[in-house]
Amino acid sequence: MVVGLGGCERRGVGRWIAGGLTLGVLLTSGVTAQGQRSGKQKRPRRETNASRQARIQRTIEATYAHPWEVFGGGGYLRWRSGAATQKNNEVSWAAGANYFLSHKLAIVGDAQGSFGHAKPLKFNPDAAPIANPQINEYFFTGGANYRFYEKEKVALSVQGTGGIAWGIFSSGSPQSYYGPAIGLWQDGIRPAFTVSVNADYNVYPNLAVRFSPTYVGSTFGGQVQNNLGFNAGVLYRFGSRK
Repeated sequence: MVVGLGGCERRGVGRWIAGGLTLGVLLTSGVTAQGQRSGKQKRPRRETNASRQARIQRTIEATYAHPWEVFGGGGYLRWRSGAATQKNNEVSWAAGANYFLSHKLAIVGDAQGSFGHAKPLKFNPDAAPIANPQINEYFFTGGANYRFYEKEKVALSVQGTGGIAWGIFSSGSPQSYYGPAIGLWQDGIRPAFTVSVNADYNVYPNLAVRFSPTYVGSTFGGQVQNNLGFNAGVLYRFGSRK
């Protein structure tokens, strides 16, 4: 037997159903809105071009605001060991310090040592029977550095120095020989000068990797020796301008 509902009862049930549907819609809308807000919060904000340029400029200013730079590394030098000898290959160590008087101009102090095996003259009848003796040169120079290009990651500068070269072309071990007897320069200290271009890649504002093609001029034997090579190593910046 089916019992019918009266009009009042039907209206009551209808109100309950309508109320439940309304509550469900409100709850669903709230969850959706909260999810949308959460999604907006998690989405990273895109950097504008203006803010990017401002950040790069701050990095550039922080990088080149340091007045002191020190360099250490090694390299290669193609060296002429005598007036009529062939050039020989040498391995070098190099160190230097720069103090910037302004944002671009610095005073420089440099030191370098180069070591290799000379190619002595073979036709000299008085030559000692020594093949490819080791020779050493040390360079101590000072001068100026001018930084003509500076960006966030790369800096370029040109450097010129003058000073002395100390050459050791005679040896007492394992066989004693006199350098000029086999066509090499005479031991001693002579004027020297260098010109180089420095290319720096900035890893951090205070730390860079440097590569420097270098010309080294020396004056042993009353002549000018034109020697080419390069140095590479690490550059560290520190200090602040008052």
